[in-house]
Amino acid sequence: MAKKRKKETLEDLVPDADLRERIVKHLYSKKPLLSEGSVFSELLQSMVNKMLEGEATDFLHEERASGKVNKGNGYTEKQVLSSAGPLSIRTPRDRNGDFEPELIEKRQRELSSGLDEQILALYAQGNSVEDVRRLLRKMYGISISAGKISAITDKILPELQAWRSRRLRCLYAVIYLDAVHFKVRYEGQYTSRAFYTVYGIDAEGQRDLLGLYVNENEGASRWGLVLEDLKDRGVEDVLIFCTDDLTGFSEAISEVYPLAVIQKCIVHKVRSATRFVDDKDIKSVRKDLRTVYTALNREAAQTALEALKVNWGGKYERLVDSWEADWEELMAFMDYPKELRRMIYTTNPVEALHRIIRKLIKGKAAWVSDTALIKQIYLCLMHNEKSWKRSAFGWKAIQRELIEMYGERFSKHLIEA
Repeated sequence: MAKKRKKETLEDLVPDADLRERIVKHLYSKKPLLSEGSVFSELLQSMVNKMLEGEATDFLHEERASGKVNKGNGYTEKQVLSSAGPLSIRTPRDRNGDFEPELIEKRQRELSSGLDEQILALYAQGNSVEDVRRLLRKMYGISISAGKISAITDKILPELQAWRSRRLRCLYAVIYLDAVHFKVRYEGQYTSRAFYTVYGIDAEGQRDLLGLYVNENEGASRWGLVLEDLKDRGVEDVLIFCTDDLTGFSEAISEVYPLAVIQKCIVHKVRSATRFVDDKDIKSVRKDLRTVYTALNREAAQTALEALKVNWGGKYERLVDSWEADWEELMAFMDYPKELRRMIYTTNPVEALHRIIRKLIKGKAAWVSDTALIKQIYLCLMHNEKSWKRSAFGWKAIQRELIEMYGERFSKHLIEA
């Protein structure tokens, strides 16, 4: 008959009565297991020091086995950061000074515990440096300087630079261009800075963020430099650019990509054109405008515009004139199949990306520099890739239409199955 195994008790696990009592008390207190002053942090500290002792003992055994004369020579004490709080570490020394500990190296000030990754994750969620400090203190009892946190987040700068200068696809079917504004300290005072976003769909229907840029304001000439950068990074051709109604935007695009079709955002146009319409007329005017941009084709849209002119041209002449002046670029989407029309009549896709950014950093009032701004937005977007880096819906049908319309100009950029 097999011998019945004796049940292990808490006393067997932790023979020290005082330590056992402290562990039980801490567990029932519902306090964080790992934090400064926690008994479990103390146990981790003891374990680390015992492991360093073991490393030193094994090292000295090997030294003596190889015929070398060496022995212990006291300890070097230091504070080491960990996710369990600061640890007081006693690293053994040897007489010859040859012992190199592996668990925590001589100049190492952090126990490898994913702390850097935790700081980057908190920063990527839109927290300021001071917010990160406060959260680390609350969660782990760790006090880290603002400079140390900034140094950790700066580690992604080479990665950011490599991402911003990476080679892009030769052709993009659609590129959305838009800017959003943030407050940044520039030359000693906080000013509004334009954050330029380039969001594209390649020949395979894959959405991707192609570039992020910061400048003092939004202007057509600045966008021209952005487009030149895209060209330098390998973008040879673009079928359709979707833009807002910025003055000179179309000319800047045509200078770099003369074959591209420019589609001005209908939503922006409706908003700007009806800005000075009387409240009592606004619903009726917008309803008539809707008949223009939802028409079956260009001819029907032109008829709807003429009707709008009859109804409102006398009272709101500027509104009608502005639509007539931009007619070709407002109606460009009419030349494409319905599936693609829905994707290009507005810059909503890139504005949705901006909403993601604003949601993540809504508590942040301003940044200390352009670098700090772009660093945090990059981290925010990379930690939330699934929300914007995805395939365009119904792209196979759109591909067939684009092959029919553009022939080899488009088809040569398709990846062979």
